[in-house]
Amino acid sequence: MALILGLTGGIGSGKTAVSDRLGSLGAAVVDADLVARDIVSPGGLVLAQLVERFGAEILLPDGSLDRETLALKAFEDSESTKALNDITHPAIGIAMVEELERAAATAAIVVMAIPLLKQLHIDAMGLQQVVVVDCPEEIALERLTSKREMQENDARARIAAQISRRERLVLADHIIDNSADLAWLHRQIDGLWEQWQGELGLA
Repeated sequence: MALILGLTGGIGSGKTAVSDRLGSLGAAVVDADLVARDIVSPGGLVLAQLVERFGAEILLPDGSLDRETLALKAFEDSESTKALNDITHPAIGIAMVEELERAAATAAIVVMAIPLLKQLHIDAMGLQQVVVVDCPEEIALERLTSKREMQENDARARIAAQISRRERLVLADHIIDNSADLAWLHRQIDGLWEQWQGELGLA
């Protein structure tokens, strides 16, 4: 039986670097961000609902979603953010469960990477342990503005729209500190990997 892990962290925390490392070690990674991209494909119900709520200007000339324009509209106030979540989260949840079932059939460790992870995800997906990637907000902000080239006000809006750092940490079984270099990050991940291998009798 597979070990099902939840992986979460705020925007700019380095959650992707952690999931990439776990994937390289042998975990099957199901990324909610990638699933979210798939469900808004042209012609789909979710994209039509987004256009109805946010306007046709969120579409590119080829009919696909203009993610930057949607983000600007969806994160400008709490009501818009809630509307985005109400439209996308149910469809993402269904797709995530389907991906989980496929991954668990072949992998010993499955990582469900969910940016806005809550207790309902833990319950619905049967997550056995939760890993939170954590760093101070100012470090996350610097990464977003320098590496992703976001405007500071946009980056701050996205951080503010997420679950608070405190809410994430309350759910954590393991906390990975990503406020230093990549070597430090990898040491923490590799240590957890050895622990999980031991729990599964694979060490």
